[in-house]
Amino acid sequence: MSTSAAAPPGNRAGAIDGFRGLAALSTVAFHVWQQYFRYDAGGSHPPVDNPLVGAALSLEVIDLFFVLSAYLLTLSYARAAIDGRSLRPARLFLFRRAIRILPLYVLAVLVVWASRNPSLPGNWRDLVEHLTFTHVFDQQRIFYTLGPTWSLSLEVLFYAVLVALGPLAVRACRPLRRRGSRVALCAAGCAVLYAVPLAWIAVAHYGWGVPHTDWVVYFGPQARFGGFAAGMGLAVATAALGDRGRLGPRAALLPAGLALAGLFALSLDSGPENFTFTFYHPIASMLWVVLLYSTLHVRQPTFWHRLLTARWLTAVGLVSYSMFIWHEPVMLQLHNAGLLPGGQAGFWPALLIVFLAALPVAAASYWLVEYPASLLGRLKDSRGRPREFYPEPAASR
Repeated sequence: MSTSAAAPPGNRAGAIDGFRGLAALSTVAFHVWQQYFRYDAGGSHPPVDNPLVGAALSLEVIDLFFVLSAYLLTLSYARAAIDGRSLRPARLFLFRRAIRILPLYVLAVLVVWASRNPSLPGNWRDLVEHLTFTHVFDQQRIFYTLGPTWSLSLEVLFYAVLVALGPLAVRACRPLRRRGSRVALCAAGCAVLYAVPLAWIAVAHYGWGVPHTDWVVYFGPQARFGGFAAGMGLAVATAALGDRGRLGPRAALLPAGLALAGLFALSLDSGPENFTFTFYHPIASMLWVVLLYSTLHVRQPTFWHRLLTARWLTAVGLVSYSMFIWHEPVMLQLHNAGLLPGGQAGFWPALLIVFLAALPVAAASYWLVEYPASLLGRLKDSRGRPREFYPEPAASR
């Protein structure tokens, strides 16, 4: 028996919060970068005329959110399918997802929409689509109100797919006696879910010649579900391996470094309509899988792991959902009020200003909205039934 202990669950949770924090900060930087991008007759002009810096600032991390979410939420289904573990009811899963996502999202949509539609009926279709998570299917309004939340439409759709396919996978695996057969079946399902968006993108781009500005074609679930499929595959691999195959410090740093280098190279080479741009998200999803695996499936923490679990970064990770929701309205409000410097030379000060403004807003949002909403989870017991807080006393004999 090996004397090397697996990384404690608390450390893995801290690393996940660190990933969320990095993703939130990168998302803010990306949208400030977009705000200061300029277009004219001479073409497009990034705010920083340095391709290496530009590649780091414009790195899209939405696939990390997709992979991480799918990994965490699929893990219980994968363990149930492969090892016969118990499975929580779908109603409990959906209830917990609802109280995690909806209170803050609905509040933010109503506040931002009302501020931009001061007289009724306003753009009522935009409001309805955002409240029903269908704006991702609207070419005109996909980025209205809360621009980054097109991804939440896909997140909610993933929940529906998971509660439909997860129990089916569990039932399909029960008759299989060999554990390897159960693993192969689950892995094959994830591979199919990953391959379908790849095929769609290839046909849309090379077969039909659809330009990248057709948002519904390239931002819809048929094109972006590969990120979730990759995370589901990581969950299957984690469940299949268990404590086997954990990486040592040196072995873990190599794939982590290669994944980070690959993500940077992908961002650096990506240009409108080229290969890396067209297949950016499927490729990025697999690189995030490699990075997550080499961070979480280890025998002991590495330097990279210790960086991710830094207290300041995990604190940002704690409020990352609020940061994701509010940073764009904060940035646009600052811009409209003339509080952001003008011209592309003002990009760096603007980036600092938006960070300093968005962080306290996110912290307040977490403690005033997210955390109180999370307490609603106590209303259900482990079987998804209403919790009895005041049980009847046993009848005296």
